[in-house]
Amino acid sequence: MSEARPLQDPAPSLRQIHGDQATTGSQPLRRRRRFTVDALFADTSPRAVGTRELATAKEIRLDRIEPDPDQPRRSFDEERLEELAASIRLEGVLQPIAVRYDAERDRYVIIHGERRWRAAQLAGLESIPAIVREVGDEQRLIQQLMENILREDLNALDRAAALRRLKRQMGDAPWEQVAEAVGIKRSRLFQLLSTEKLPEPVQAEIRAGRLSEKQSRPLHGLPERAQAALAELIVEEGLEQREIERLARALRAAPELAQLPAEALRARLRELTRAAVSRAVTSSRRGSRRVSRASELVTALERLRQLLEGIDPGSLDAAERQVIAEAMQRLAPVLRRWQQSTHAAPGTRA
Repeated sequence: MSEARPLQDPAPSLRQIHGDQATTGSQPLRRRRRFTVDALFADTSPRAVGTRELATAKEIRLDRIEPDPDQPRRSFDEERLEELAASIRLEGVLQPIAVRYDAERDRYVIIHGERRWRAAQLAGLESIPAIVREVGDEQRLIQQLMENILREDLNALDRAAALRRLKRQMGDAPWEQVAEAVGIKRSRLFQLLSTEKLPEPVQAEIRAGRLSEKQSRPLHGLPERAQAALAELIVEEGLEQREIERLARALRAAPELAQLPAEALRARLRELTRAAVSRAVTSSRRGSRRVSRASELVTALERLRQLLEGIDPGSLDAAERQVIAEAMQRLAPVLRRWQQSTHAAPGTRA
């Protein structure tokens, strides 16, 4: 009778045989890769290389979004809003806005993109793509200022008001720190702040975009009446910067002009402008035929301007207005060509 063999133990595990590192021959066995649910649904195509999903991007109903009451921008150009709305109707909102969530009021407050939100409403959309961010009050205002100031997308007065709010939120920090926070030079900061000292009629022109901050610089230091009169002339005549500075110097040299009634002061400024044009033509005249033709053109254009200013279109009958309108249509392309040529670099053709 043969000796009974003991029952064989179950096959030992690879870990028991080879220790912590299981091997097959001379190569270690690789552990099986574990996948998460998110990884199973991840985009592994070539187009996904170098990209990542934004978990905070949402499509939010317009009625759940509201403007930030501390937004630096205070005015919106209605015509440009309509243009943006027309684009949104055709193409949709191409760039998401940025918002923060106000838990107390259960509303999303705009950080960037109020123009897109307003235009989306005009376009008749019900929702808009948005990225939700969590930022503090000070950082939010800095971001809004950076977006608008660096793009020169705000008028100077709105930027000045926003800079003052930022200074308060920074604990009444020195202006140097405020300028550094938004990335602008100290001199530029004070140029913006100086617009707040201009009289209200001049500020209204700046807010409307008809007068730039640069154009308003020569006005500083003039009497208020002179500031308003010169600003009005700048808007009406489209004066160049050099001419604005020359008129400002003339007003400083003759302070009695500022005592004239408003209409008389504007008339005097127009005379100074015409005199400057006449002197420019005369000083460049050297007997050449070209200068003579330029002088004739300037005289004719000035005469035309005076005629147009002196005639009320309402005083003409329908037939007269029709004839003049046809003449204007013939003249318009010629004037545009001349305007392009005179703004071209010397020695070039437009």
